[in-house]
Amino acid sequence: MAMSIRRGEAEPSEPAGRGVTYARGFTAGAAKAGVKTGKPERLDVALIVSDRPCAAAGVFTTNQVIAAPCVVTKRHLASGTLRAIVVNSGNANACTGEQGERDAEAMAAAAATALGVAASEIAVASTGVIGVPLPAGRIGATVATIRPSVAGWDDTSRAILTTDTRPKVAEHAVTLAGGEVRVGGVAKGAGMIHPNMATLLAFVTTDAATDAATLGRVLRDAVADSFNSISVDGDTSTNDTLLLLANGASGVPVPPADLPAFAAAVRLVCAELARMVVADGEGATKVFEVRVSGAANDAEARLAARTVTSSNLVKTAIHGADPNWGRILAAAGRSGATVDARRATVRVGDVTVYETGAPRPVDLEAVRRVFSAPTIEIQVDLGLGTGGATAWGSDLSAEYVRINAEYTT
Repeated sequence: MAMSIRRGEAEPSEPAGRGVTYARGFTAGAAKAGVKTGKPERLDVALIVSDRPCAAAGVFTTNQVIAAPCVVTKRHLASGTLRAIVVNSGNANACTGEQGERDAEAMAAAAATALGVAASEIAVASTGVIGVPLPAGRIGATVATIRPSVAGWDDTSRAILTTDTRPKVAEHAVTLAGGEVRVGGVAKGAGMIHPNMATLLAFVTTDAATDAATLGRVLRDAVADSFNSISVDGDTSTNDTLLLLANGASGVPVPPADLPAFAAAVRLVCAELARMVVADGEGATKVFEVRVSGAANDAEARLAARTVTSSNLVKTAIHGADPNWGRILAAAGRSGATVDARRATVRVGDVTVYETGAPRPVDLEAVRRVFSAPTIEIQVDLGLGTGGATAWGSDLSAEYVRINAEYTT
């Protein structure tokens, strides 16, 4: 079953959409192209389509080795308008040279032909193994067979998966002055997750009527407290892509007075998808939340929180329920944020292990019990200012090593 957050009630006359088809005017669908050798039975090509032009914004990987689909989508996004997204799993089309870019453009052209729109209105995304030529001809032929529908959200959520164990969808409705608008999304990601913009792939749709500039601001703010606050293994992918499309099908505008409420809905969907990515981390058995308070500012709090969640020493201690809490403060101390150990306090669950510069007499078995739980809360008060942030991570297990040692085989 795909996970989702609360959604508003659909109109009685409308079919029930979820994820990327929850917002009015969006449809989706998927098919099998056999992108990855030996996996012909898997859905691996998907289309997300709007029935009208969309204002659009995106954020992409900051890795200097950037995949061809990101290059092409950035180019197509320059106009601020999109109509559809075509995506494949099983092959990242990264480190594939000039042919990779031609193949990404061919994917866009195939989708454009199938939908009767311009290729420049199509975003392209790919995920999977790096350094293998994309079977663009097979993908193009398969795209022509896809029949997007409101019910196609489920197939789409599955077609974009690689080592994920489950789909990730979320949706939320918010009432603005002009009426209800809907926001829905889908994401994939389980490994190579330490985004510096988004997760591997995430697509968010809304039927609000707004412009690309506004979407860009909303998206950047949403990313800071969602996808940029998670870590599974400390690796930033070559293909990270997060797109936000607004088609205006609700007829409801987003005036300045309503912008905070609309932005909160987008942020809510992004945060839920991001947490699902962490919970489905490769080999993960536990999820932990790190709340940093008392930092010099919010940016430093984010830096400290994220460093703790990405620390292999913290992650392995949590996996083994080893009450080695000193690794938490050590990670914060190397984060680049201002840290004064004399002022800091660390709590693991409800156990205070370190307070204003000194260790507390602690029952280590109590810490072990906290680390043994499937969900764990860690609080770090730096005692310096009012900055705060929250980040999420997963434990590091032997299963993670197995999955990635056998990824191409």
